Amino acid sequence: MNEDTICALSTGVGQAAVAIIRVSGPNAREIAGKSVRLNKKGLQLPSVQSNTLHVGGFFADGELLDNIVVSVFHAPHSFTGDDVVEINCHGSAYVKKRILETLVANGARMARPGEFTQRAFLNGKMDLIQAEAIADLIAATTHASQRLAMNQMRGGFSADIATLRARLLNFISLLELELDFSEEDVNFANRNELKTLVGEIHSTVTRLLRSFALGNVIKSGVPVAIIGETNVGKSTLLNALVNDDRAIVSDIHGTTRDVIEDVINIHDVTFRFFDTAGLRETIDVIEKMGIERTYTTLRVANIVLLVIDTTNPLPLVLWRINKIRELVQPWQHLIIIANKIDIGNARTIGLLRSVMLGAREEIMFLSANNQDSLEMLKNRMCEIVAMEAVNQNETIVANARHRDALQRASDALTRVEAGMEQQVSGEFLTRDIRCCLDALGEITGEITNDEVLGNIFAKFCIGK
Repeated sequence: MNEDTICALSTGVGQAAVAIIRVSGPNAREIAGKSVRLNKKGLQLPSVQSNTLHVGGFFADGELLDNIVVSVFHAPHSFTGDDVVEINCHGSAYVKKRILETLVANGARMARPGEFTQRAFLNGKMDLIQAEAIADLIAATTHASQRLAMNQMRGGFSADIATLRARLLNFISLLELELDFSEEDVNFANRNELKTLVGEIHSTVTRLLRSFALGNVIKSGVPVAIIGETNVGKSTLLNALVNDDRAIVSDIHGTTRDVIEDVINIHDVTFRFFDTAGLRETIDVIEKMGIERTYTTLRVANIVLLVIDTTNPLPLVLWRINKIRELVQPWQHLIIIANKIDIGNARTIGLLRSVMLGAREEIMFLSANNQDSLEMLKNRMCEIVAMEAVNQNETIVANARHRDALQRASDALTRVEAGMEQQVSGEFLTRDIRCCLDALGEITGEITNDEVLGNIFAKFCIGK
């Protein structure tokens, strides 16, 4: 149980119609009660029943500051697991400031970022996955990211991890029992059953690891690099996609010298577009720096839009396509945008239709000024991002900390499988299984340390 009582504004900063100030801790009712007078005669805040609402006034320095509604929750039946008082006041910046100052003067202290949620975790109201999902839900900007966060808050991922740990714990207990009877050379854990179990768990862990690519896309957006020669229509394409004049469009070569970023939502998928400096030989130092950033952006993009100008000769177009192909990684998707087909060279366009494409390559013929062409491109990009798993409520990993822990669990399981093939003793198998259990336990917070917790909750907003 936490010994101090904390307070913070739980709604947004700035002027608003209403605001909520949360007080949590063993003395929450007493501290708030020093300044809250309830309208019901004879009723004092410290003695009210749990899960109740009350109308009253908040007094600062003996003067009525605001008319309020107070919510009261007794431990452990609250969000944090401590006593909680929530003061619903008007959203005046001055009123909020004075209430917080008065609560601190009464004996509370200002909460640190994420401290309310951290207390909920420490008091067993939720595990670490669910706590982190709260921050993801607050940051959600699409239906997909909201569903992903809600699935984790409901305990979907936690249940998967708990099942994996429970199955391994059963076998490791038998292996450790064998060590107690090592001189008698007895086996309590059936090696064939253990091999099957480890294989099944490893398969599940691998599936969860693979889901991170989709989870990260849902959470952070799909990075899309728009690249190509100068004056092929990259900036025009960006402006058309985001429906805004984000990039300067000019006939002058080398106009774009830096990476221009914009984010849009297409059919509930967030895309982060990066318009880059045109690729060409140049002696301009600043333009060279921009071109270097183009290649850096290319390396981290999930989707690469290579814009080519169909008014150019075919050899030049093919040369650029092959140059970019050499840089695109197997996990990236390359879409060759054959632009300006309304004014393009008919021979170039015709021959491009017969270009041999790789498994993760395709070519689209369009004009960046044509809305129908743009809709085709948008739809295709959404198809590339496989969202079926979200719609089916499958467990998807979207947190880099979870991915790293799963990778360590996977590495440990690989060692267990290799050890069983080599028929090593139970002592070595137990060590690696323990490594796997510890890694899985770190995800839910069953095994953690103060430094990890501090890093996680420091990323939350104050008041949550």
